[in-house]
Amino acid sequence: MAEKMLLIDGNSIAFRAFFAMHNQIDKFTNQNGLHTAAIYGFKLMLDHVLANYQPDKALVAFDAGKQTFRTEMYADYKGGRAKTPTELTEQLPYLHEMMHACGIKTYQLANYEADDIIGTLARLGDQAGDETLIVTGDRDLTQLVTDNTTVAVTIKGVTQTEMYTPAHFQEKFGVTPTQFIDMKALMGDSSDNYPGVTGIGEKTAQKLIQEYGSLDGLYENIDQMRKSKRKENLVNEEKIARECKDLATIRRDAPLTIGLDDLKYQGVQTEELIKFYQEMNFKSFLSKMNVAPSTEEATDAKEIAYTELTADNLDLLADLDHHVTFQLEMPNENYHLSTFAGFVIGDGQKWLVSRDESLLQTAPVKKILTSDQYTKDVFNAKAQIVGLHRLGIDLNYVAFDLLLASYLVDPSDNSNDLGELAHAHDYYDVKSDEEVYGKGVKRAIPTDDQVFFTHLAQKARAIHELRAPVYAQLKEHEQMPLYEDIELPLTYVLAKMEIAGIKVNAQTLKEMGSKLKERLAEIEQVIYQEAGTEFNINSTKQLGEILFDKMKLPVIKKTRTGYSTAVAVLEKLQGYSPIIGHILEYRQIAKLQSTYIEGLLKVIHSSDQKIHTRYLQTLTATGRLSSVDPNLQNIPVRLEEGRQIRRAFVPSEPGWKIFSSDYSQIELRVLAHITGDKNLQQDFIDGKDIHESTARRIFHLLPGEAVTPDMRRHAKAVNFGIVYGISDYGLSQSIHVTRKQAHEFIESYFEEFPGVKKYVTEIVKSAHEKGYVETLTHRRRYLDDIHSKNFAKRSFAERTAMNTPIQGSAADIIKIAMINMDKMLRAHNLKARMLLQIHDELVFEAPAAEIPTLEKLVPQVMDSAFKLDVPLKVESKYGDTWYDLKK
Repeated sequence: MAEKMLLIDGNSIAFRAFFAMHNQIDKFTNQNGLHTAAIYGFKLMLDHVLANYQPDKALVAFDAGKQTFRTEMYADYKGGRAKTPTELTEQLPYLHEMMHACGIKTYQLANYEADDIIGTLARLGDQAGDETLIVTGDRDLTQLVTDNTTVAVTIKGVTQTEMYTPAHFQEKFGVTPTQFIDMKALMGDSSDNYPGVTGIGEKTAQKLIQEYGSLDGLYENIDQMRKSKRKENLVNEEKIARECKDLATIRRDAPLTIGLDDLKYQGVQTEELIKFYQEMNFKSFLSKMNVAPSTEEATDAKEIAYTELTADNLDLLADLDHHVTFQLEMPNENYHLSTFAGFVIGDGQKWLVSRDESLLQTAPVKKILTSDQYTKDVFNAKAQIVGLHRLGIDLNYVAFDLLLASYLVDPSDNSNDLGELAHAHDYYDVKSDEEVYGKGVKRAIPTDDQVFFTHLAQKARAIHELRAPVYAQLKEHEQMPLYEDIELPLTYVLAKMEIAGIKVNAQTLKEMGSKLKERLAEIEQVIYQEAGTEFNINSTKQLGEILFDKMKLPVIKKTRTGYSTAVAVLEKLQGYSPIIGHILEYRQIAKLQSTYIEGLLKVIHSSDQKIHTRYLQTLTATGRLSSVDPNLQNIPVRLEEGRQIRRAFVPSEPGWKIFSSDYSQIELRVLAHITGDKNLQQDFIDGKDIHESTARRIFHLLPGEAVTPDMRRHAKAVNFGIVYGISDYGLSQSIHVTRKQAHEFIESYFEEFPGVKKYVTEIVKSAHEKGYVETLTHRRRYLDDIHSKNFAKRSFAERTAMNTPIQGSAADIIKIAMINMDKMLRAHNLKARMLLQIHDELVFEAPAAEIPTLEKLVPQVMDSAFKLDVPLKVESKYGDTWYDLKK
């Protein structure tokens, strides 16, 4: 039975790992002074590959030494290479030890290179019908590519690779893997230090091999080549060319003393690996295994010096550098309501701490926080801005926000606990808030000054020391513009919106609540009549007994505790009895009453009768904002009773209006831009109803034939479903047609919009090669399951790959629009305030006299936020409440 084999070029990956982390080399040493950067980076690569590839067999091949049969052939082979740093060579023996702890065999063979070991095993794997993945930092191994063998070449760091298949190889080099060896014979290799033929570079070598098929073909036809200096060199240096080909050719018949049966992947040897991690001081890897670093390391983080700041020593602030780290400590996650525990300010050399927030309002501290003479590094800038605003202080000129920058580097690094996030960056000199304050209701600020002040100082030091490595990752990912021009400026815009809040008429909510209670009572009686008895409608058990035992409705699903009465089950039962529709309506009304009416009443601030939602900027993998405390993005609008809730949201000043502008079909417009599909683009350029136009195309309607409402509805489902990777089954369930019809709709769509089909294919392929996808602004989303053996997980990752660049780019565009809109409101000296972002919609409040200005200004700003190949379209409305908006 065919199996999956993983072959790793040990020396090459160790070399890449070492130099990928050379700027942090001092950080990677264990307690004995051993450098560990290469070992650590190698393990990062290994974990990434094992999770994605899940091999049955595995081996890491190493060079046995510098002397090989190639140096015997050509003494200067690899002669130009700099001496390997001792900081790297000292780590190589430990790589063998780590591989053994990971259940992976290592192997080296005297007189041969790791390449030859890999080449020979790959051939044996091909013959056995195995699927092989080779991981290397050396492009030379791509000559081993076959239908069954893929070569992953590291391109950045150690986890980002380019996947070489026969098709990708041909596309990239214009020749086959075998012909590439002949190209190397002609052009030489400066890295391996063999010359090739004088005057022949890569392009010329490629052209000659494409024309003559091989080195042998070239020399068989050399006499027909016109006279030139190139021909003269080729004739005179034929021996050199053939020697270079021999040097370039990876041996696939090395005399190995192992075979495929020896390579079974054993899996992690847990105790051995824990011991190794402890010896290497790999705290993050131990943390993932829920193990303390070691008996020696299970102590507090390294000591930190601090000084308590008081009213008597404020002069210490004058000695600080003009780039400072600052953190206002607020134990409660909701910084609009949290108490203030203290603060820390420092510059890396000196840390000043205090419990007394009144010191923040003294002139020396206030100058640092507000003045452009000082740039500030913080954790969660928005929380800091809002918290300081409550104290009457404007925090300006934030340069670095560790939370925000870490989130962009990897959206999974989004913990609001500085300690936890630092640990994710392998920085352990700061405890998590949970360790210091406790959990939930048990959270308490330590009364011991030393414990508390140490924690503050360690937090500030973590922000200070993580700035450089996190910035380096942003630059490597080409994400500095995303950080500096979008996310960081947006933090200030969101803070301003949160501080402004939106006024809510509590009396309106209470009146609606009374009506909903009356409506619930009415529906209750109808349900009791249908059931023939009274029961607890909210009890799953009692409801199940009524529907399936008493009323004998067909059982759709059973759970371990009884009958399922989930919404999906009830929806399938509609038509069997009127009681089902009443139960569904009852549940909807009950949710409105509890979650939205009662829920909103609880979060109206008594001081200003406003709701101050918090926007989570670092939560979603796509970059979309989320709203919490409360979630104002999720107020139901499909049910009229849900829409009515918006009637309670009103302007905060008399004579003002609520104004809203909404992007029309922004994700489909982004899809048209990213895919470059000419038909889709032209429909938008022509201003057509995109769903009607799509219906015409997929139903092949003739001019003059009408699009029915059902056709448009089906086309709309296809438009929005296609980029989410909807299957024919999923589409059939969505629009209630047969699976065959749904399949025909999808096929017809791809025929009409071939650019979309090409995009879907290429983005999934790219995700498989890179392990991530990007938006138009280089926002990344990593897809850990893209190579999963589990079909469902892999399929979901592929659908995510299709959608993320679309949804994420749309999210980026509205963020840019918000930043630009904030600038324009100030530039035009308008009193209007931006209050809410509801996905593709911006909600403002403004004096009635400013509405005509907003009607022109807001669409202009939103339309021009990002240059697409199709026009952006914005629709605006205004009214006396959020509910009463009209064009």
